[in-house]
Amino acid sequence: MGTIRKLVVEVVDAHDIAPKDGHGTSSPYVVVDFYGQRKKTRTTVRDLNPVWNETLSFNVGAHSDIFGDVLEIDVYHDLKYGVTRRNNSLGRIRLSSSQFVRKGEEALIYYELKKKSLFNMVQGQVGLKIYYVDEEVAPPLPLKQKELLLQTEEASTEDKAPPEETETKPPAEPEKDVEQPSTVSSEPPQEGENPSEKQNDELETQPSQLPEVENKKQLDPEVLQLSQPPNEGSDADNVDPVPDKPFVMAATSLSRSNSKIRFSGINVPQPLSRAASTTSFTSEASSAESMSIERSSFDLVEKMHYLFIRAVKARNLPTNGNPIVMIAISGGHVTSRPAQKTTLFEWNQTFAFRRDPHDSSPILEITVWDPSIGDHASDVDGRILLGGVCFDVNEILVRDSPDSPLAPQWYRMEGGGAHHGDLMIATWIGTQADQSFGDAWKSDTSSNVKSRAKVYQSPKLWYLRATILEVQDVMPLTSSKEAWFQVKAQIGFQVLKSKLVVTRNDTVSWNEDFLFVVAEPITDYLVITLENRQHKALVNVGLLRIPLTEIERRVDDRSIASHWFTFESPREEKSGYKGRVHLRLCFDGGYHVMDEVVHMCSDYRPTARQLWKPPVGTVELGIIGCKNLVPIKTVNDKSSTDAYCIAKYSNKWVRTRTVSDSLEPNWNEQYMWKVYDPCTVLTIGVFDNWDVIELDNLIEPTRPDFRIGKVRIRISTLQTGRVYRNTYPLFVLTHAGMQKMGEIELAIRFVRTTQRLDFLHIYSQPVLPLMHHIKPLGMVPQELLRNTAVKLVVGHFSRCEPPLRNEVVFYMLDADSHNFSARKVRANWYRIINVVAGVIDIVRWVEDTRGWKNTTTTILVHALIVMLVWFPDLIMPTLLFYVFTIGAWNYRFRVRDPLPHFDPKILLADVADKDDLDEEFDVVPSARPYEVVRARYDKLRVLGARVQAVLGDLATQGERVQSLVTWRDPRATGIFVSMCLVAALIMYLVPSKIVAISCGFYYLRHPIFRDRFPSPGVNFFRRLPSLSDRIM
Repeated sequence: MGTIRKLVVEVVDAHDIAPKDGHGTSSPYVVVDFYGQRKKTRTTVRDLNPVWNETLSFNVGAHSDIFGDVLEIDVYHDLKYGVTRRNNSLGRIRLSSSQFVRKGEEALIYYELKKKSLFNMVQGQVGLKIYYVDEEVAPPLPLKQKELLLQTEEASTEDKAPPEETETKPPAEPEKDVEQPSTVSSEPPQEGENPSEKQNDELETQPSQLPEVENKKQLDPEVLQLSQPPNEGSDADNVDPVPDKPFVMAATSLSRSNSKIRFSGINVPQPLSRAASTTSFTSEASSAESMSIERSSFDLVEKMHYLFIRAVKARNLPTNGNPIVMIAISGGHVTSRPAQKTTLFEWNQTFAFRRDPHDSSPILEITVWDPSIGDHASDVDGRILLGGVCFDVNEILVRDSPDSPLAPQWYRMEGGGAHHGDLMIATWIGTQADQSFGDAWKSDTSSNVKSRAKVYQSPKLWYLRATILEVQDVMPLTSSKEAWFQVKAQIGFQVLKSKLVVTRNDTVSWNEDFLFVVAEPITDYLVITLENRQHKALVNVGLLRIPLTEIERRVDDRSIASHWFTFESPREEKSGYKGRVHLRLCFDGGYHVMDEVVHMCSDYRPTARQLWKPPVGTVELGIIGCKNLVPIKTVNDKSSTDAYCIAKYSNKWVRTRTVSDSLEPNWNEQYMWKVYDPCTVLTIGVFDNWDVIELDNLIEPTRPDFRIGKVRIRISTLQTGRVYRNTYPLFVLTHAGMQKMGEIELAIRFVRTTQRLDFLHIYSQPVLPLMHHIKPLGMVPQELLRNTAVKLVVGHFSRCEPPLRNEVVFYMLDADSHNFSARKVRANWYRIINVVAGVIDIVRWVEDTRGWKNTTTTILVHALIVMLVWFPDLIMPTLLFYVFTIGAWNYRFRVRDPLPHFDPKILLADVADKDDLDEEFDVVPSARPYEVVRARYDKLRVLGARVQAVLGDLATQGERVQSLVTWRDPRATGIFVSMCLVAALIMYLVPSKIVAISCGFYYLRHPIFRDRFPSPGVNFFRRLPSLSDRIM
């Protein structure tokens, strides 16, 4: 059974349509065009808020340069009902295929109608659901059955045909009829034409599916296997390829919401309004192919030459066992797995040996051994030599990517017992960019499966919002007049409880929202339990299990219909009616589910795929290697390090191969990600692999992978098209303090794939999706949800093969960043001091100018005051020009190379106290002795006393300001009010410019005209009363 992919468009409704019939109404219908296939809905007569609820399906074919991967939705006014205007277009929507999702992920979205022509007045929104479905198609009939079927059809047509008609239609004619509607123009009718007579006739006569399965008798069966649209499993980056034609998205709107907020093009599906000009693109992204095709060349890393040997199979071997292949070169050897015996002996295994240019041994030996011990004399460890082949390495073919794979060939083996045995192998010299490198056994890594390079994809996370409204018909278990109830909701390990509510009847109301984090694939249940509080414990009254697959999804804040669910007995036996609960359930796809810290996040896209914007560029990372690593573990009295690297950006994680027993590992692996927001962070971590050693010794892995260091690179700091190749130090903070573990060499490049103005426009857009601003989540709930999301990601990666260890995922996602640390408190305090250092410098400069330490500067300041007061229009231009001058001057001293990295001075790790570090790494609740916890508490009390004093001083100054007009001190308030009256009279009688200049000159007067005591105003303020004397 073959499958054919279809695009389904559900035209639900519209509202606020523009009137077109001259009587304040319209009779709209919708025309949908996709790949030249046009279909229409029925006409709703005289309705500005029409409801269609019609489903239109379209065949999805390969990419077409004529039609393009664009879905066009046009809304027209039917001229049969009020022919008063020639232009009957009510608006248009154009959507790219990258915004479409699979069935099950669709959601109702309201798109803003756009103008079809310059002088066309449109308004309103159209609600659509767009998704892909796969339909099974019956396999083609055999040739004999086709002939019999055609003969029966011809016979039936001859019997039914009139006597005077002797000709029949050719079999190819139905296909021509099917192709005719594809030439119908999607433009509106010309002036003077009636679209209700022309378009309706054309659209109603075309078949519902183009082309029909019955009309495909002459087609190849492969035609039925149409190209699949992008899905989540096809790419590790979980991103649709950008269409060949770049489009600039226009604004849309989501309506039918509670708040009636119009979404002005932020995080909503973007209709395509015009084609972008490729001439304005940068040189590195001048073609559309650079946007959709990923680079395969390893141009950021060094080429590492490997000798590849592929052992395929053997024949005519004098053995009934499972022979193995031994490959020997440069004094070392490796053996393959036992052969699978079919008609031949098959291995199909590839080996990659690091090619050293200084290697003096050019001989490659490939031998076949029988591991079974028999009566014959064995050569090595009881294995019998069956034959072998030798090669001169200097004569082996050099193959570079993207050459096709080298074809293996048969070689006659010599020596041993295989006098007529043949071995099929292929040998070539290639690089790490070779197609066979990923699955090959490598000489610089361990033979363990967990040492290979892999690409991982983090799960797609959703917020599930469950609103508990009320419960009815519940009976308490006791005869008391009052009963206490609460609802417990659970999904997996997530458990949330409502507040306890007392009731005197059988109805209980809560109206509480529960937020859960759910990971795809969604197969779990939402378990609702009604609990009745008794004297000793809570007793379960009712139980409800709701499959998560049946819950509706939404992408905006529109209202979701609530439903009643009946409770079941919490026990296994069946019982009577247990009451019912009123719930409102939905998946909120308009949020971004946080699994990283907000200011160090690598992706801000919402969960719903329909709201994703096109990528703005690509970032390529070349992981070259590490130097001067510190030995991590000791195995067999030998210090060693088995290092591997993890890079994380967006939902794509990459893991390099593990280089065994090396303090200077070289990976030279290159990866690429699509960038949707430049203000994101790429994280690279280095770890030591314990699985390699422990599994070789058949010991159950118990030790975690040790952290060697981490590097963060912000994409916005990269210039487009430039390659940054730098060495970064690797630091690890332990109980003993900051320790340098080595250095890592990276090469990174960012390539912009969108227009420059569109790229700069991103900086004016909100960082988080719009739902975070319409219905914001609190800081505390969002942190709890982030911890839950991290646990789900950890559980997902633990089920991969090879799995990512829990400690690796926690370290990459900064899961412990919320823990208390006295070191971080001091570091943040010094950061605040550095921020206000500029203000402090300005205050010092003003004091120096006021003190006449530089007479010339003070005189110039007097002149500046006169100029600004006399010409106040120059104040803001002067201030802005001064800021521009500072920025232009600092441009010369900008940091160019290397990129910013962890700064030990900012971290204060070198001067951190050991007790503070021990407290930072301690768990909650503390596992330290009582004396240590008591000492920490005493230190915290001392710090709290200082904070208490600062807060008291701030409160005192604020209360003194309040006491100026509250008559707490009658004399002080009288003086202040009188001085305000005098100042008001002076400001009224004297021009404001004279007052401003006089105040400025008085403030800058020479020190010989000043008193050593504080000014009268300061003395007056310090004498004002506060509430500090009322606190014990």
